[in-house]
Amino acid sequence: MSEDKSGEDEPREDETRTTERRRPRLDKASRHERILAEMMATPTLRVGDLAADLEVSTETIRRDLFELQERGLINRTYGGAVRPFAAEPAVTERHAMMVAEREAIAALAVKFIKPKEVIAIGAGATTTHVARRMAAECRDLTVITHSFSVATVVAANPTIDVIMCPGRYNAREGMMVGVETVEFLQNYNVNRAILGISGITTDGLADAEAPAASVYKAMMNRSAETLVVSDHKKFDVQALAIWARIPDIQRLVVDRSPGGAVARALARAGVEISVATRR
Repeated sequence: MSEDKSGEDEPREDETRTTERRRPRLDKASRHERILAEMMATPTLRVGDLAADLEVSTETIRRDLFELQERGLINRTYGGAVRPFAAEPAVTERHAMMVAEREAIAALAVKFIKPKEVIAIGAGATTTHVARRMAAECRDLTVITHSFSVATVVAANPTIDVIMCPGRYNAREGMMVGVETVEFLQNYNVNRAILGISGITTDGLADAEAPAASVYKAMMNRSAETLVVSDHKKFDVQALAIWARIPDIQRLVVDRSPGGAVARALARAGVEISVATRR
């Protein structure tokens, strides 16, 4: 008589549970690697979710997050962690970074400017490249800016009138900021605001300097169109102060197309993306 051997090689339920319980836990270095990988996939992590996923206690996860924050890789929050905010070097240092990419962005950005327009330009390394290209290629404009470097380079063109915003001087960024700056901008109607960013996420466009973010928001609010210039390293990067949501802007001029959630949010908002090519 033949024996029924069906299932004889399948582990019993209690054996399966025992095997799962014996699965080795990750060491600290491996946990840190997994946490950082999760942080790349989603901007916010919860202690409880990480503890369940990595099969360790919430106290272990809190210690891991503390160590990762000490290394500058994350920012701890109540109950979890978020990606670290963008921290930019001073504008004088940024002028020497990604020069080819910024020049390509500037060359494309000025193609959207028409004679007789009023242009508001924010401070920054990329916007200074745009201003330099404006001085070379555009004419019969009025430029409103709070940036001394922008004002200096664009004023080389005698057909461009420059209006400098008042305010409190930020020497690190070479710009005017504050209540006086924002109130001054309320007196003007602007065809186009050309603004840089420290980072863009699905939450919006942000700057590492909160006072500057207030100025950019005021420029955007007084403009018929907001054109944002950014290199690809700003994609999916959080910065301190959000000054616009993605649907608030009309055009993004970049050196490389964004991807992932940011690209989907831009598409849903109908933002025009113009990609510059390096020569």
